[in-house]
Amino acid sequence: MNSNYLDFEQPIADLDSKIDELKHLSTESGINIAEEVARLQTKSKSLTEKIFSDLTIWQKAQLARHPKRPYTFDYVKHLIDGFDELHGDRLFGDDQALVGGIGEFRGRPVMVIGHEKGRTVKEKVARNFGMPRPEGYRKGQRLMQMAERFRMPVLTLIDTPGAYPGIGAEERHVAEAIAVNIRDMSALKVPIVSIVIGEGGSGGALGMAVADEVMILENGYYSVISPEGCAAILWKDRAAAPQAADALKFSPEYLQKFGVVDRVISEPMGGAHRDFDLAAKALKDAIVDSLAKLKKKSTKKLLEDRYTKFRHLGEFAETETITKS
Repeated sequence: MNSNYLDFEQPIADLDSKIDELKHLSTESGINIAEEVARLQTKSKSLTEKIFSDLTIWQKAQLARHPKRPYTFDYVKHLIDGFDELHGDRLFGDDQALVGGIGEFRGRPVMVIGHEKGRTVKEKVARNFGMPRPEGYRKGQRLMQMAERFRMPVLTLIDTPGAYPGIGAEERHVAEAIAVNIRDMSALKVPIVSIVIGEGGSGGALGMAVADEVMILENGYYSVISPEGCAAILWKDRAAAPQAADALKFSPEYLQKFGVVDRVISEPMGGAHRDFDLAAKALKDAIVDSLAKLKKKSTKKLLEDRYTKFRHLGEFAETETITKS
């Protein structure tokens, strides 16, 4: 099984492997097999379109976690000029799971903050698999305050399974750090655009996503709990994660329908990891459009609309209970 492909992608992997073998054979033997290669490439494209046109919510969650998927720094390289990373929360230390800094987006200074998971085993451990500790959220808070001081829009890129729940994080008050971020972001006097580029897990994601516009990539997810965590609680078995994912309805189409996100950004066929350039272009176009709209709002209007947006999330109904004597 090819580790670069998910379970449901294996038929595509088999075809792509045959194509690579034929290309290698052609190079070594000098035999012209261009027609056969072209035929298999067409078949691979058709199969990819068929598979990805009918993904389950669980399969989209798997794509959101794909190890080859673009992370925050991948998008920064494509979209931000002169990026200068800033470190530390000025209280405890520097959390590498949450990164941020200043750069230019289409000639305009912006503050970019995002989760970073890392590629190699060493990087993943250093970045705690994209799960921030309290100092990460306090670093994010510091950078957003700096952005407000210098009148820079804030872009946050969300990609985390959730905040780190370890003993050290609890001792340093991770819940309080997230709560303060939620409070401060709701009152920040500059435009905020948040994009879920992969996983949007629980308060770990929400702590960086109180924004004027919340967007999500086509194969991302945004949820109050991971499907495995939900399955462990409700089914007493993490293997029930696909059922939990379906019940949670956390895929982009449902999130937009329920008003949790404002826009779903299309990805290249087969996922963002198949074409970083195309994925970054779609992200850039969405950010350009969003910032252009937010730029027209006064600070007062910006804050009023942000408040209204989050107050209207969710639905409830009141019923009268009749008690029989």
